[in-house]
Amino acid sequence: EVQLQASGGGLVQTGDSLRLSCAFSGDIFSDVAIGWFRQAPGKEREGVACISRSVSRITYADSVKGRFTISRDDAENTVYLQMSSLQPEDTAVYSCARDRSEYCASSSRYLVYGMDLWGKGTQVTVSS
Repeated sequence: EVQLQASGGGLVQTGDSLRLSCAFSGDIFSDVAIGWFRQAPGKEREGVACISRSVSRITYADSVKGRFTISRDDAENTVYLQMSSLQPEDTAVYSCARDRSEYCASSSRYLVYGMDLWGKGTQVTVSS
């Protein structure tokens, strides 16, 4: 059974950093693209970042460019989301998902349409 599990969320202050992890199991990890998403209360799910196989393509939402960095460790079957300069508007449940393709969409607006398997999220709360 293919599974994804996000972890690393927590309560931080404005300007702090946090690293999220997405552990993948049950399939050949190096062949898949993995995306990070977030959903705040009352808002639609937003594509945050995505990393393709072999790091051949990385996509970021404009709202996180320059602050968030997505990376992958194929030996550990894990994708990371390093978040820095966190703001209250970054508060959300963050989840990771597998893209049915090996490559992420080029625009963050379309990332959600490529995902076919979702993991449970982790809460990130940024206090002002």
